[in-house]
Order: sequence, then C-alpha cells, then structure tokens
Amino acid sequence: MANRFTVSAMHNLLCSPETREVSSLGNNFARSTWHLPECIATNIRVLQGNEIRYCTTPKSFPALPRRWRVLLFVVVFASVVALFDIFNVREPLSSGFSASFFKQAVDLAGDREPWRIHASWQTDQDAIPQTNIVLHAPGWTIFDNLYVMNGTVFVVTDKPETIPPRKLVTSTGIKIRDYPEYIAARRPTDREMRIISVAEARELFGSRASLVDGVTWIVNDPPQFIQHYFHWTGELFLGFWRTYSSLDPFISESGDTILPAPRRMWFVHLDASRWRDPARLNQWILRSSFPSVTMDFSNDWDDRAQLGKPFLLDRALLSDRAASMEGPHTQKVQLPTAEACSLPGSPHWWSPIARNVMKFSGLSELPDAGRPVITYISRQASERRLLDEDHELLVEALYALGEEYGYEVNVVSMEKLPREEQIRLAARTTVMMGVHGNGLTALLWMQPSKHRTLMEFFYPGGFRYSYPYTAYSVGVNYYGWWDNVSFTHEKLPRTAYPKGFHGSEIPIDGIAVAKTCLEILQT
Repeated sequence: MANRFTVSAMHNLLCSPETREVSSLGNNFARSTWHLPECIATNIRVLQGNEIRYCTTPKSFPALPRRWRVLLFVVVFASVVALFDIFNVREPLSSGFSASFFKQAVDLAGDREPWRIHASWQTDQDAIPQTNIVLHAPGWTIFDNLYVMNGTVFVVTDKPETIPPRKLVTSTGIKIRDYPEYIAARRPTDREMRIISVAEARELFGSRASLVDGVTWIVNDPPQFIQHYFHWTGELFLGFWRTYSSLDPFISESGDTILPAPRRMWFVHLDASRWRDPARLNQWILRSSFPSVTMDFSNDWDDRAQLGKPFLLDRALLSDRAASMEGPHTQKVQLPTAEACSLPGSPHWWSPIARNVMKFSGLSELPDAGRPVITYISRQASERRLLDEDHELLVEALYALGEEYGYEVNVVSMEKLPREEQIRLAARTTVMMGVHGNGLTALLWMQPSKHRTLMEFFYPGGFRYSYPYTAYSVGVNYYGWWDNVSFTHEKLPRTAYPKGFHGSEIPIDGIAVAKTCLEILQT
C-alpha cells in the first residue's frame, strides 16, 4: 500500500505521453509503468526496504534540468515522510503496520502482569509451598496452598499435628443416610485426602505444580440436596459465605468488604445438569451474588485427575456436608450451617450477599421501613398445607388487622411470582409467615430490624431447625406455631416428625397469629 501511494503521487505530478518501465519499487510491488517527461535524467533513486536502488532509463534520454531534479527529490522525500507518520514507523515500511498494531494492543492491555502459571522448586534449596489452614470448622475449611492431583486433595506440611482429623474436613461424598453402614462408608480415605511431608511432596509432584490463582470453592457434597432452593441457598451457599466472611470481621451494614469474590466453584460429585432447582432460584442467587464465578463439575474434576499433574490452589474453601455432621453444632440442630455459624464474624456478614441479590432484582436502595408489611406465604396448592378452614380464617384475620391499623397485607404463592418479585416482596416484608416449606427461604432477603419476624406453622409436635436457625443467623426474629401455641428463642422444641408433619391437615389459630403480629409491630 505504501509503494502504491508513492507511485501514484509521482505519476500525478510527472505524467506525460512517454512511457518507461521502472521495476523493483518495494517488497509488495512487482512492476509499474510510469509516464515520464523526456527531460527526466537517466538515473532515478527508488526506496526499497532500507536500500536506495537505481533504475536506469535509456541513455538517449535527455538530461534533467536542475530544478526538476530538486523537485523530484522533494516530492519523493515528502511522500516517504508522510507514510512514516501515518504508520508511526521507525522500522522498514514492511513492518510499519505491525509496529502500530502492537503498540495499540499494549495500550489496550494496560499494565502488563506476568502470568502465574507454575510454581517450581528445582533444587533442594527451593521451598515447596506448604499448606496452611486459615480457618476451620467441621465441614468448612479454608486452606492456603492446597494441592490436587489424580482426584486427591493433598495437604503438604511438616507439622501434621496442626491438621484437623480428616473426617472433620472431607468425606467420600456418598449419599447421606443415617444408617451405621452409610456413616462408616462416608469416612475419608487416602483416595480423598492425604497429609504428606515436604519430602514426600517432592517425590510425588516432581519439581513443579500448575497454579490455580484466586479463591476456589470446592464442594464435596453429594447431589441429593443441591437441587433445592433452601438446601442450596440456606445451607450450602449460606454456609460458604458465613465461613469465608469470617476473614473480614469488619463487613459493614452497607455490605462493604475487603474480601475478593470467589473465582470458581468445583463440584466433585455433581454434573452440570443437576444444580438448578425447579424454581430457578439457585442460579438467580449465585449469578447475582458473584457474576464472574465459573463452575466446574464432576467431569471437569475427572479431567484434571486424568492429567496426572499436580495443581496448587492459592486459596481454597473445602465444604463437605458429611464432615459437618461430625461436628457438635450440626449434630444438635441437623444443619451443616451450624458449624459455619460457630465461627467469629461481623454482625453484618450477610449484607454483601443480600445487597447484591436485591440490586440484581431491581432494588437500587433498601426499601423504606415506614409502613409495616405482613406477607403470608400460602402452600394451599401443595401437599403440606393448612386445614382449608384455618387457612381462610387466617387470611380473614390478617386482612382485618391490615384494615384497622393500616398495614399492608399480602397473601401469595411464591412459586407463582417472578423471581425478582419474590426478592422485592421479601425485602419489604416486616412479618413473614407460612407452613414449614421452601417458600420461607425468602426470609434471607428480609432486612434485619427489631420488628422483622418469621412465623412458621407446624403440625402439633413437629419441628425442624431449618428456618429458625437460618432466621437467627441473619438477624430475623422467629416464632414457631402449633395451632394456638407459639414458641421462640430458648424455648424451641426438639426436632420431630410426627405422622401429620407433611400432611394437609395442619391447624392454625388465625386470631392468635394476628394478635401476635400486632404485639410485634407495636413494640
């Protein structure tokens, strides 16, 4: 392109009826025919690469007057200078475009940072990064410098006494069953985790490992609980963040934190088609909380194992439901999050997640806490539900309360609302109530205050800690109900599943519930 520009400029200036051939005008120009006046001299200097070459016309051609010689030189020089300026060239013309392109690429890339691909220890003097346990509760462990090879997790340390028992960290990942043979079968072996010395690591890993930078969340749970909104969000996800947030005890009420978001999730036993729940809220919560997170599944875990190479994880949080069941808090309330909640942390630890989810759902600012909002989440279309007449009396009592005191009352079936509307309604709600079930997971988006309360209806004698424990962990008050009897705080009963627990004849005294709502809202 550069040579054609030069030829064209000279042709326009010097064209005449006479024709002479001039060859070798550059690497990209094979042959050109110029129309030159008879007065041009026998020698014309032509730029090719870094050389000046001479093309000779017939000797009989008349000599060029001095003014034309000067004019020709000026035209050629000006044309070359213009081309150099266009392409910002400081090299031969053939490399001008490349130089300009790569300069622009560097400008776009910004500050250059070397890739962190490998950690190596070529000699005995080179230290192998040893594994450090940053934080631990049964089933929830944060490691620095955790190794993975052949599908096995390796803890490299010359101080094995500092590592908790393996059964408190990981498991075989089999289905959870409360039978002795299942409990024994889920205890980890060397196939799941090994604790090795630095010398053993040198022999096993060789002289290097591939680096996996940032924060990795390794989920070692079986698939059985994951395709469920509460088990995913209220147990697995909440437990992860409760553990990780312990590293920043100064998380603010507005959700400000110094913690970097996790970069990836690795599911050891779960394939890609089995993590979404029917209501599609699992993906809503994950994508709104951590938009950049990537997810690897069991086939990806197997891919790495088959490579036979060691991987070194900068920081990893390993969560394992079965391992949490070995802890005293989980054994008491049968919730894996109980162990995570035993760790120290900010009173506002859940704020970063709640704020992200609410903003993603269209709430740029927190709802105004002026007018109280009562939301009854109905399950009358489900198998576990209130007696029909009790349901109708409860709705009547709530609407009467709202009309008399100016409260907003909502009676909804959560599964019929769009996902963002579910989040927005929960964020505005002051008192939420309903039969024990998945819809009460919405309590996670209520804003903590002295009036924010969850009321849960059970078949008399039945009880689970799922929602009371979750409510208390995020700063929401709680009342459980057996018909006209309520309980809260330290008076919570033991876990029990009487015959009518999952049935359609759960009784509730709507007048007593409305009265308690009034007491809560007027204190």
